[in-house]
Amino acid sequence: MSHGFGRTRWKRFALVLATSVAAAGAVGVGMAQGALAASFLISGRTFQVSADTLEVRGLSIYGMVDVTREGTAVPVTVTGFRHAEISGLCQSVVVPIPVLGPYTLRLTGGDEQRAEARNMFIDAQELDVGQANFKAIDMGVAAGAVTKGPISPGDKQSRYFDPDGVAQQADAARLTDVEVTAVAVSAATLNVPDLSMQLTQGSHECF
Repeated sequence: MSHGFGRTRWKRFALVLATSVAAAGAVGVGMAQGALAASFLISGRTFQVSADTLEVRGLSIYGMVDVTREGTAVPVTVTGFRHAEISGLCQSVVVPIPVLGPYTLRLTGGDEQRAEARNMFIDAQELDVGQANFKAIDMGVAAGAVTKGPISPGDKQSRYFDPDGVAQQADAARLTDVEVTAVAVSAATLNVPDLSMQLTQGSHECF
């Protein structure tokens, strides 16, 4: 059964998920024990990822905590895709350069031919979707019982992964006008046709 949702702001849902994570204070980072949501220490800066359309098979959404190199805990919502096809992909980050001011690094691709990702995870602080259509969606499933979408292996070993925490899953989803403010993105594979990278002066983000 398919369910459609109009303009969807998952920021509030992300906060609900984040509260299901163990308290983030007094972080002791143990890389060997898989203490991070991402498989790396994050910079702590956010960047933008957008897509015209995102076709997903195997969706999961759950709360986690990423950690910066200085040990700062950053609550995030992890959105996982077993397989995704992306059209109109854009990623941008604004970098302040002394004396010269801000510059924007912007990557685009997947316009004429879709980009394709496998076992992709987006660690986000906010995600907005113009239209979301889900197939066989489950809301309120325990994070440890998610089967339709992927859970990062490193997350399962993390002190912050709560198997009884609130999660969401779906067999498939079609998302349009996707705008994500993220702190990390990882994927087993990511193939982007017609990849273009530009560094321009000023702020020229994806949205």
